[in-house]
Amino acid sequence: MNNPTPTNDSWWRRAAIYQVYIRSFADGDGDGTGDIAGLRSRLHYLAHLGIDAIWINPWYPSPLADGGYDVSDYRNIHPAYGTLDEAERLITEAHDLGLRVILDIVPNHTSDQHAWFQEALAAPPGSPERARYIFRDGKGEDGSLPPNDWHAAFGGRTWTRTDDGQWYLHLFAPEQPDLNWDNGEVRAEFESILRFWFDLGVDGFRIDVAHGMVKDPALPDLGLTEFSVLTGEGQQDHPHWDRDGVHDIFRSWRAIADSYPTPRVFVAEAHVRPGRMPHYLRPDELHTAFNFDFLKCPLDAGKLREVIDRSITTLATVGAPATWVLSNHDETRHVTRYGRTDTGVQALFRDKPIPTDLALGTRRARAAALLMFALPGSAYIYQGEELGLYEVEDIPESALQDPTWERSGHTVRGRDGCRVPLPWTGDTPPFGFSTSPTVTPWLPQPPDWKTYTAEANQADPTSMLQLYRSALRLRRTTPGLAGEDFHWLDTPPGTLLFERGDGILCAVNLSDQPIPLPDTTTTLLTSGPLTKDGQLPPDTTALLHRD
Repeated sequence: MNNPTPTNDSWWRRAAIYQVYIRSFADGDGDGTGDIAGLRSRLHYLAHLGIDAIWINPWYPSPLADGGYDVSDYRNIHPAYGTLDEAERLITEAHDLGLRVILDIVPNHTSDQHAWFQEALAAPPGSPERARYIFRDGKGEDGSLPPNDWHAAFGGRTWTRTDDGQWYLHLFAPEQPDLNWDNGEVRAEFESILRFWFDLGVDGFRIDVAHGMVKDPALPDLGLTEFSVLTGEGQQDHPHWDRDGVHDIFRSWRAIADSYPTPRVFVAEAHVRPGRMPHYLRPDELHTAFNFDFLKCPLDAGKLREVIDRSITTLATVGAPATWVLSNHDETRHVTRYGRTDTGVQALFRDKPIPTDLALGTRRARAAALLMFALPGSAYIYQGEELGLYEVEDIPESALQDPTWERSGHTVRGRDGCRVPLPWTGDTPPFGFSTSPTVTPWLPQPPDWKTYTAEANQADPTSMLQLYRSALRLRRTTPGLAGEDFHWLDTPPGTLLFERGDGILCAVNLSDQPIPLPDTTTTLLTSGPLTKDGQLPPDTTALLHRD
């Protein structure tokens, strides 16, 4: 079934895209796990929010060793989430509401339960089945040492030994064996997978680990410590991050996307040096990429200006728009980050909470959101940030699910704190997350989330939800925010002021004192109340129009 897609081929250049971590969004069958039925039941909520598209984290069959990023079948739906028929209905219903649908694709690795990997384990060394993955003999007289010294993202080595003595590569968990992208069968399979979902009406894909798919066939030692190797930052010609061979793959994928009457789109998850990002976004490759520099940037006016400038100007060299994001399923929620002394992203796998002032973090999060929505390009919203949710840092150890917890020997808690199921209604867990009022969600919700539910936000005209709706409405309906016009205006230290098209201004005060708003302007929206004399308080953003 080819579901019709909303028109406007360049929609992705300025879209507001809502990330759905499906396991935690809404539970439609009462088992404590989010699913397609729950997502379908909340589509009108998302349409009313004012977004343009939803991006759904992996919903494929998976043992869930890494939250679904260990896929065992790329052409079906995990039974806990629903059926392929339900997925098609979701796509149709989203399109009927004017929402596009972007899926996650995980091409760097499969699940160890994928049919291909099971065939590889059953086949002898040197077989075509093993050639789809990266198997190697070990070092040492008996081959008992790993083929090289690489470290895995979730801790430990990147190699696991099989029963016949060979080793297989996994940049992440042992349950996620890396594919061999020098193998023609692998390339053909993923091109077929893309067409399968595009034919069902899916509008695009977010590409997981887009920078890690191709490896140096020599697999040389790195000689680096465990965590210095995770992104390859500062190292030229890294053997498994950001290798030039990925670009041939993405050119073939772009040709497939462009072959549809309504072209499909791609967004890359690529942790690369800023000067390398344009290589991924050339006109014959991918459309956009996540802006991790912006996500990780401290809430400091000078540093933000630097990141915004670099993002826009660097990508403009290849005609690509910038993207903006404050939170996602892999990072601490920004309400919590912004309430800390250091507002930047800390080490992903830190082992203990850092004190935070949630009132301050919330005020700053509101200011950052309005700033993000005023910038040219596309913006990503992680589910629950529109409700003002904070990171849950006290999940009982017995409930932790992130593979980092096990791989670290129960010393690093991982990412579960940003993946807690959403609160929708009511005063007690599961807060309307499930159709069963007595079910225990797959991760526990804090009792005080009763004041953060969508229902509570809806009833409060000053809530985070109302701010997001107002900001997104202005973003969609204000002509001056539609294009890519952007330039800075002079402003005091600790503040930002820029102009978009048709006299639209955005003022951001990150100093410790109120500042006057520009003369002869009308206030369209502020992230918080102005002072009694009409000035912009600290940690507040205003969207303005020249009179």
